[in-house]
Amino acid sequence: MMNRAALLGASLLLAAPGLVSPAMAKIEKAPWGEAAGQKVDIYTLSNARGMSARITNYGAFLVDLNVPDRNGVNANVNLGYDNVTAYTKGTTYGSIIGRFANRIGGAKFTLDGNTYQLKANAGPNNIHGGPVGFSYHVYSATPMDGPEPSLILHLVSPDGDQGFPGKLDFTVIYTLKADNTLRVDYRATTDKPTVLNPTNHSYFNLRGAGNGDVLGHTLQIFADEMTPTDANHMATGEIAKVAGTGFDFRQPKAIGKDINGPDPAIVATPGYDINFIVRGKAGTLRRAARVSEPESGRVMEVWTTQPGVQLYLPNNEKPIPGRGGEQYVKRGAFCLETQHFANSPNIPSFPSTTLRPGEIFFESTEFRFPKPQ
Repeated sequence: MMNRAALLGASLLLAAPGLVSPAMAKIEKAPWGEAAGQKVDIYTLSNARGMSARITNYGAFLVDLNVPDRNGVNANVNLGYDNVTAYTKGTTYGSIIGRFANRIGGAKFTLDGNTYQLKANAGPNNIHGGPVGFSYHVYSATPMDGPEPSLILHLVSPDGDQGFPGKLDFTVIYTLKADNTLRVDYRATTDKPTVLNPTNHSYFNLRGAGNGDVLGHTLQIFADEMTPTDANHMATGEIAKVAGTGFDFRQPKAIGKDINGPDPAIVATPGYDINFIVRGKAGTLRRAARVSEPESGRVMEVWTTQPGVQLYLPNNEKPIPGRGGEQYVKRGAFCLETQHFANSPNIPSFPSTTLRPGEIFFESTEFRFPKPQ
């Protein structure tokens, strides 16, 4: 198991030599109320290029992500709320999902001959780790100041948590890099064989949160294949080509171009809620997606070591009130959740999500914001 000193040392290795003086970048801490019977703080990470991220140790939520447009004007591109109380009510806006992102069929799986019954919270299925997943807990927090400030968040999930086996020692590290990249690293160890599939579930609108829908954003996904789902949004175990379908984002196109198309999985959602198999070798950091927004000029690239990325757009028929009176409309954001595939514990042909004692789980995702166009 990695101790705290090892984690701190590992986090320092994430930060390459800064492009600016350390004095121009910082991390600040402020009290942010109480949740789960404990005091909660919020941390602001800033770099010298005008980008900042606010993260709370309740649920490891990414609360704000302020990014400059082509004129240098900042906007918060991440949907969220004003206070910690709102985050305790079950939102996934900016959350860290665990133990298992996406769905596990029948809320059960078999590992090494043992069958584990999980907490069901999506009909008969388990989604996003169960009713009390990782986004409902207060993490211990260690801020790391410097030219590329980091926030180390640590949680211990006990054996049997939501039905999952093994005491899991879990750490997520947010790092705001000097080149306008927000990096998210995950590390974990276990004392029993278990399954693990964390992700960050941020909802992005590159025009700014609450500024209408994202159907005019241009999206490219670096994937030739996807994992189809059935009418209940459950992965079938198949692998299908995106060519000739509404899921074909191999070339840049408007997100809204085919979102109401005839593909059965699009009709069933309705819209996009599907996993793409990212090109290249899993375990290596490579580009998964690129999004651009013509009005602001903002560009976001998603790079990951994970084998897949889930594209999801919310389908709320009525606007949802957000921070500062913002109204989050239907398809008012896009999610690009880097992860292993849904229902992997029950589909041997999918990349394994098994973690065993003595192993160290490690995955990384970067949300990069290049120079606006």
